[in-house]
Amino acid sequence: MKTIVFLDRATLSADLPDFPFPHRWVEYSATTPEQVVERCRDAQIVVTNKVPLTGEMLARLPQLEVIGVPAAGVNHLDMETCRQRSIGVVACPGYSTISVPEHAFALMLALRRNLVPYWNDVYAGRWSGSPTFYAELHPVQDLHGSTLGIVGAGHGGKRLAELAGAFGMRVLFAERRHATAVREGYTAFDEVLREADVISLHCPLTDETRHLFGLAEFERMKRSASLVNAARGGIVDEGALIEALDRKLIANAALDVLEQEPPAVDHPLLTRARADLIVTPHVAWRTQVAMQRLVTQLAQGIEQHYARR
Repeated sequence: MKTIVFLDRATLSADLPDFPFPHRWVEYSATTPEQVVERCRDAQIVVTNKVPLTGEMLARLPQLEVIGVPAAGVNHLDMETCRQRSIGVVACPGYSTISVPEHAFALMLALRRNLVPYWNDVYAGRWSGSPTFYAELHPVQDLHGSTLGIVGAGHGGKRLAELAGAFGMRVLFAERRHATAVREGYTAFDEVLREADVISLHCPLTDETRHLFGLAEFERMKRSASLVNAARGGIVDEGALIEALDRKLIANAALDVLEQEPPAVDHPLLTRARADLIVTPHVAWRTQVAMQRLVTQLAQGIEQHYARR
């Protein structure tokens, strides 16, 4: 009999399939770090979307065999301890291959066409007061013929490239920053910064990619360029982004992720609505199709872990 503990059930609205092996299911809508050890003490399987499992916590959970992560990233786990203890980690890469690129593409279209500023202007009466039948209040740009720089060539990045190709965009996959050689099919990171009309981020958050986009990167981008981040908040230095927008180093940006989630009410990016910024509340992944793929992948991964033993 396996005991399965889900530490933050409220983060996942889809129903999980029943497991074929004997088990006891325990779930909590949310769990603080201080509650982790007590709640997981008897568990062989722990499911955690965002609740951290540190090395210290894992050391106090000798019965733990598998950690299930209903997400693509595992930044909240001490992976080295998991390897040393032979604790299986079942994550769900690729479950949002359709949903996240579509959301990123929607943000890209909104930025290049200035849809949000125009929407606001219409309801503020600025179209009604126009001397012509149209109101040219903001620049609009075609995606066709423009250059898209993609950082991250995994499932999401490749799917976005397919969508961009259908729109007639030139696509450049960025090589890693500071790489000594450029791989076939990639373009040097600095060259992507210089040439891209839109840069979209689809890479994981690691020590290498944390604050990958800071002030120095924004200064090397086109003044007319747009930035889209539907990957992880920490990839963009948010203070640098505010300065870049204020100084008009780039035209605009759209984010589905922030470094702190949920953000504080006084988060600097959210204290006032601005025409050059769109923020959505980490919802790119939450389509019905993606959620079903997520729970199926999680359940199958846990089942396969025990089938191999």
